[in-house]
Amino acid sequence: MSTNNKQTSLTIGLFGFGVVGECLYQVIANTPTLNATIKKVCIKHPEKKRNAPHSLFTTDSQLLLDDEEINVIVELTNDPTDAYRIVTTAIKGNKSVVTANKKMIADNLKELIELQSKFGVPLLYEAACCASIPVIRNLEEYYDNDLLHSISGIINGSTNYILTKIAEENKSFEDALNEAQLAGFAETDPSLDVEGIDAVNKLSILLTHAYGSITLPSHILHAGITQLQLSDAAYAKEKGYVIKLLAHARKLADGSIIAFVLPRFVKADERLREVRNEYNGVEIESSLADKQFFYGKGAGGFPTASAVLSDLSALRYNYKYEYKKLNYTPPTLLSNEFYLHVSVSFNNTQIVAVQQFAQVDEWVINESGCRISGIVHASSLLQNDWWRQPGVSLVVLPQSVVEDFSSATTSGILSLIP
Repeated sequence: MSTNNKQTSLTIGLFGFGVVGECLYQVIANTPTLNATIKKVCIKHPEKKRNAPHSLFTTDSQLLLDDEEINVIVELTNDPTDAYRIVTTAIKGNKSVVTANKKMIADNLKELIELQSKFGVPLLYEAACCASIPVIRNLEEYYDNDLLHSISGIINGSTNYILTKIAEENKSFEDALNEAQLAGFAETDPSLDVEGIDAVNKLSILLTHAYGSITLPSHILHAGITQLQLSDAAYAKEKGYVIKLLAHARKLADGSIIAFVLPRFVKADERLREVRNEYNGVEIESSLADKQFFYGKGAGGFPTASAVLSDLSALRYNYKYEYKKLNYTPPTLLSNEFYLHVSVSFNNTQIVAVQQFAQVDEWVINESGCRISGIVHASSLLQNDWWRQPGVSLVVLPQSVVEDFSSATTSGILSLIP
């Protein structure tokens, strides 16, 4: 852990004063022991009324970036392009940075790591993953790569809120989404959440801290919840399952890792079953500690602000991520050589090509449509869009990953990994 015992006084330049930014402002104002003050806030729309003195705000970003008294930039905008400019300029200006912009981080993490190493200033982003759950800090400091088996979790509060309302209150997707937006758990443009992009950005970041693998989100198999069908909800109810958007990463026997973000049927006895509404849950499995479960709010102003506050507190002691796992030899690489146990529903027998399945376990045709359950290779999903067509939905079954399908079928037993 990179810290020293001398506390640093923090003078903050804040970018963004939305839900999280305003919550952070209120928390800092009421936390004198933090020894931090917000000197200036950069905003885009000065005409909006805000619960803070008018003199605090400016539309001139350089006013913050050039101010020598400001030693910390907190970036809480929703624009990844602007966030990249702010963060990189701040680092080059020898200012510490705290950001929550997971897309900006996931798309540029390699360069950001190199940049902060070159200039010797911290870049912290706990708030970018799972809001109130300190999962990055735990992966960075506690879990050794060789001992870490897997990470599984619900890491997007917006989609979990929507799926909870659909399952428990029989709301339509549209009504559940609208409710999530009104509650501040989903953006006005919810596509990043409901299409799984937000979750895969977070998983990409977590892979770096868990396994030392810098992986672009576009290289990770992922989907959201927009293609789920009413028949999926009926099937889940029949089997005693609920549907969750699950992020999963696992280290294979050859040292490589697999990762995906997909809807999955969750059984009654799984911890993730009880993660409801805007909450997140992350299960980490290691060889010594077995399974450990982290649970907390994954969306909302104050939960996210709490993670930003934690990073600010760490900056007082000059804490930095060390990225020790990036130096492992051989490097940990992402592999797509795995199979998934899935259930695919569709409304036309011509839509889904059966030859995409390595094995079919069940094929049902009834008045509600068609459903095939079986085993599919990850490359079939990454390289083809048959499962993304209108009227088709794919949900991973509880058995999830088939690590070695070829040798398993030779012996007649499938090596299913829960």
